[in-house]
Amino acid sequence: MPRELRAGERRVALVPDAVRRLRDAGLDVTVESGAGSHAFTTDDDYLGAGARVVDGDVLTDADVVVTVAPLTLDQAARLRPGAITIGFLPVGAETELVSALRAKQVLAFAMEAVPRLSRAQSMDALSSQALVAGYRCALVAATHLPRFFPLFMTSAGTVAPAKVLVIGAGVAGLQAIATARRLGAVVEAYDVRSSSADEVRSMGATFVDLGLEALEGAGGYAREMTEDRAVRQRELLTPYVEASDAVICTAAVPGRAAPLLLTGEMVGTMRPGSVVVDLAAESGGNCELSRPGEVLDHGGVTVWGAKDVASSMPVHASQLYARNVTSLLLLMTKDGEVVPDFDDEIVATACVTREGPA
Repeated sequence: MPRELRAGERRVALVPDAVRRLRDAGLDVTVESGAGSHAFTTDDDYLGAGARVVDGDVLTDADVVVTVAPLTLDQAARLRPGAITIGFLPVGAETELVSALRAKQVLAFAMEAVPRLSRAQSMDALSSQALVAGYRCALVAATHLPRFFPLFMTSAGTVAPAKVLVIGAGVAGLQAIATARRLGAVVEAYDVRSSSADEVRSMGATFVDLGLEALEGAGGYAREMTEDRAVRQRELLTPYVEASDAVICTAAVPGRAAPLLLTGEMVGTMRPGSVVVDLAAESGGNCELSRPGEVLDHGGVTVWGAKDVASSMPVHASQLYARNVTSLLLLMTKDGEVVPDFDDEIVATACVTREGPA
């Protein structure tokens, strides 16, 4: 496990407990010195778990390299032919890296490509990191909102609870709902999937039914909508947005730009002091005003664009991600050797590069 070199990445691919699991499976683990520092894990912690800690190159002789963010091109160049990499690898955004890995005959596995199967749940890094992001987004909304989230009944009068609208009820959205509810807000939520209604209600929130056709997609994700449908949806959502103190947007379609849910005009209907939190800012944004890593003011409404959200909580984000990575790696491990079985649907689906150039 090398140090993470991508800007803003504070998570780590293995924590000490994960090292112990790999050691118990007969694997030797080498960690680059300081790799866990941003996640508050020391070299001594890794040594205590049975890892070898090296102050220098850990890639050249590695059979398997585990990371959170994609490797850099310089790191990829140091891999030996036949090596295995496991980490996030967005193919559309990393075409040059994918080509370099293939040219080096590296077996690259992308954590975001793990299929949504019941036996792959322990490897589902998208879900584990979305849980972190959803929790964080609710806290961001509460921090930026210049009023209380919960109801207060005091001798000076009653303070009404904040009204929060969550758009997108996947893992991140449901966690945002749960967190906002714990903080005392009154929560409504909308999703294009009708199957989300019961999940929203189970969290104590009110499901917003716009009377539109459901857009159920493969693997539990939403289908991409037509522009006509998107326009009509925005029209119907506007009254709910206008009545909200905070809107948290979490909608995403894997492999595509995030759907546009909030226009500047819609945000303009909100009361000054209200907040929009856009978790999808890095993938195009659910709100047309948001910019990744920026906090903007639009007529008195704060618009917060997410960037590296899971990395802002590196301790638990790393613990969850390390379990995902370890579970995938152990699926491919037999008698202390990592031997991927491409007849296994999980292994075959998660693999991005498998052979060298033709």
